[in-house]
Amino acid sequence: MPKDFIKKWMPNPHKLKENKSLHFLGDILHEPNLWHINRHAIAKAVLVGVFCSFIPMPFQMVVAAFIAVWVNCNLPLAVALVWISNPVTMPPIFYFNYLVGAHILGMPKVHFEFELSFAWLGEKLYQIGLPLYFGSFICGLFFSVLGYVVVEYLWRRKIRHDWRKRQEKRAARRASGMACQNTKAQ
Repeated sequence: MPKDFIKKWMPNPHKLKENKSLHFLGDILHEPNLWHINRHAIAKAVLVGVFCSFIPMPFQMVVAAFIAVWVNCNLPLAVALVWISNPVTMPPIFYFNYLVGAHILGMPKVHFEFELSFAWLGEKLYQIGLPLYFGSFICGLFFSVLGYVVVEYLWRRKIRHDWRKRQEKRAARRASGMACQNTKAQ
């Protein structure tokens, strides 16, 4: 079950509460839903983590953690999902976001040579920044809501499947019990 897989990788909340370097957070980490693995907490964590991963900003994990605490969802999963945009996937994701933003805003696509300098960044910020952030917001919203819906659907589907299996086992036990009673009666 996905719940068992996620639980295996989760930090122990009791150990985190005892960690002296986290005492400045007070009772924030004592909120049980930040650590629970249930459909609602996990689906909201996917929503938060995926959205934050699409926004080009520094400290995405910190922002995801603050939002996770605010909306009361699974904190470790929300922070971990930010790594969808890692150093390998970041360029294609942000380029796609830029293209989406430029298309929606009706701005021409700027062909440029990337240069890692503040002068280049300042010069290109408006040309690239507006469509990039707008596209990132749109794509982040779309993919995070899509992730939320998929998690809700798959979780419910798994629950229904497990419930059906239990019903079949009960029916099989009843049928075998009745068969045993019939053979004893004869």
